[in-house]
Amino acid sequence: MNTLGIVLALPVLAALVLLLVPKDRAQAIRFATLGVSLLVLLASLGLVRSVVTNSTHAQFVTDVLWIASPAIRYHVGVDGLSLWLVILTTLLTPISVLISWHHIDKRVKEFHVLLLLLEFGLVGVFVAMDLFLFYVFWEVSLVPMYFLIGVWGHERRIYAAVKFFLYTMTGSVLMLAGIIYLYTVTGTFDYPSILRALEAGQVTLSGREEFWLFLAFFFAFAIKVPLFPLHTWLPDAHVEAPTAGSVMLASVMLKMGTYGLLRFCVTLFPTPSRENAWWIATLAIIGIIYGALVAMVQPNMKKLVAYSSVSHLGFVVLGIFSFTQLGMDGAVYQMLNHGISTGALFMLVGYLYERRHSLEIADYGGVATPAPNLAAVFMVTMLASIGLPTLNNFIGEFLVLQGTAQANFRWTTWAAVGVILSACYMLWLYQRTFFGNTPDPVRQHVVDLNHREWAAILPLLAMMLWMGVGPQTFLPPISATNSAILSRSDAGAIYHVDLRHPLPVRWGEASRER
Repeated sequence: MNTLGIVLALPVLAALVLLLVPKDRAQAIRFATLGVSLLVLLASLGLVRSVVTNSTHAQFVTDVLWIASPAIRYHVGVDGLSLWLVILTTLLTPISVLISWHHIDKRVKEFHVLLLLLEFGLVGVFVAMDLFLFYVFWEVSLVPMYFLIGVWGHERRIYAAVKFFLYTMTGSVLMLAGIIYLYTVTGTFDYPSILRALEAGQVTLSGREEFWLFLAFFFAFAIKVPLFPLHTWLPDAHVEAPTAGSVMLASVMLKMGTYGLLRFCVTLFPTPSRENAWWIATLAIIGIIYGALVAMVQPNMKKLVAYSSVSHLGFVVLGIFSFTQLGMDGAVYQMLNHGISTGALFMLVGYLYERRHSLEIADYGGVATPAPNLAAVFMVTMLASIGLPTLNNFIGEFLVLQGTAQANFRWTTWAAVGVILSACYMLWLYQRTFFGNTPDPVRQHVVDLNHREWAAILPLLAMMLWMGVGPQTFLPPISATNSAILSRSDAGAIYHVDLRHPLPVRWGEASRER
């Protein structure tokens, strides 16, 4: 078993072992889950060197027959696109255990079993190289999150869990139909084999077939991102989920959608991806501005951060469909940035909720007085989220905007409005929560960070700074993989900035510059 096999096997094996532990051994279950998740993190770090030095090809590949008829293979591997997403997942799982240490005090065993199964499913999504196996991991990750929201969530948890499940399942059915159709045409579920057959002309899809297959995959991934106007499940899911559920949902699960857009839609169906880029980019820009405007008027902290995710992930979609090297590199980097900074925001909001038992901004004020360290950490995270230079989000947003400007400068102009608005709603949130008079309930119940909370947040603060000042640590394997995707899709041409065309400009209408 290679390193990737260990990363996949450890969580699910640990979950099975935990099922045998008595329910009253809550503390032992917590320590065991934390220990296993840290081992998985250490194992995942062993993937880095090989992938960074050989990033143009998948590494740690395992390809064995799983089901004989139809031919379904257990085919997994990791490359520059999936590497950092795998490590993001394995980093946030032990952090989720830490932040749930005292907050989850009922059904402790079931919670930690589901958290490990969620890690298993999420890692599997990013490394699966068989379409059927990808679909299996996609659904495996859905089930634990449904129960995390529905069992350990807040007052309207059942409504939020069912809404999350129905939205995601609708997209999954469309994707499954597309996968089955591809199998009937190509005779295989194996992603590299399908790609080679399409490139070599051994399998030819008509324009109509390619278009409908693109839409089937696109809507499945767009719901998961979520892209406007398919985003309405997200605020409810975040508000009702426990803190660990919100962290894993925002930081990792939403990236399943953007990863799928880049890995499957753009690569397998390059022609309809380019032809429909204009309206997808339009929806992304609407999401950037709409998400920011709605976040600005939210009275609930979790809902504000949730709508900020709609805005920030609009940048990721815009970068992908800019079809430029800089834009796509920035999109992948912004996936990671969003996972770090927004995950940290949900953690800090969870810290406040555990103390004050309220998510309403009006119930706070003057928190900096009883909890100065919490205020300082929240400020750094907030500044990272709005894209302050030297912190992580700045690099991703800058690359996306720079790449998008090569495709259509007006797209960049409109998207940049979202950067300004993000500063408005985040600074206003911080002012209302941490400054001003300190109400008696805040003074009595809000205390500063303890050692466990520091241990959970410090790795994310370090990553915000590291990714902001040292992006070349992470970008080379990302760039190599994106370059290969652009080469395969024949979409690597640089486009003139043409201000004569109103937003949006169709790709066929822009003039090329060799």
